[in-house]
Amino acid sequence: MKNNSQNKTGIIVLAAGNSSRLGRPKQLLKYKETTLLKNTILEALKVENSFVIVVTGSSHILIQKELNLSEIIFSFNPEWESGMSSSILKGISELLRLNPDCQQSIIAVCDQPYVTNSVFENLIDESKKTGKGIAASAYSETLGTPVLFHQKYFSELLELKGQEGAKKLIKKYIHDVVSVPFERGNIDIDTEEDYSKLIS
Repeated sequence: MKNNSQNKTGIIVLAAGNSSRLGRPKQLLKYKETTLLKNTILEALKVENSFVIVVTGSSHILIQKELNLSEIIFSFNPEWESGMSSSILKGISELLRLNPDCQQSIIAVCDQPYVTNSVFENLIDESKKTGKGIAASAYSETLGTPVLFHQKYFSELLELKGQEGAKKLIKKYIHDVVSVPFERGNIDIDTEEDYSKLIS
């Protein structure tokens, strides 16, 4: 990577699941003249001073072929079936390999169709403004992805197990969390019904 400056934000897009409830790879569902996953990545690539890591698992060959973007780093998670924690671990490990002094990382998922570069930028801005170590998206009375973690939380992200995700740390360190509104962040695509609503 050309400028390994520690000020870069690593954006990790989790795209390893097998979309069991949908029955086909949600990452590749057509959306906005592209796909759900590519839409998330294109928005992440607009964020200044950042680099994007995409963690794949199930359907990784299909996904890599479809994306074919030189600006992103792919990281294949062979343990994807063991739960989301393994993909977070894979993403953070890759981030530290590429940029050991990286100060902060945003963890995003690939099935929030309304995510935009402003959603990512607002997390960065609010964290900077408030000095909080975690900036989490707020929607439907919950805090979730995309979520920014300061470097001091990387070691705990690497210790997550099984189905545990970022929420575990958000709850544990709620005193160090700033919540950032993400309108329509509650909309994600898990079933054919969700997808039909999205494109209708």
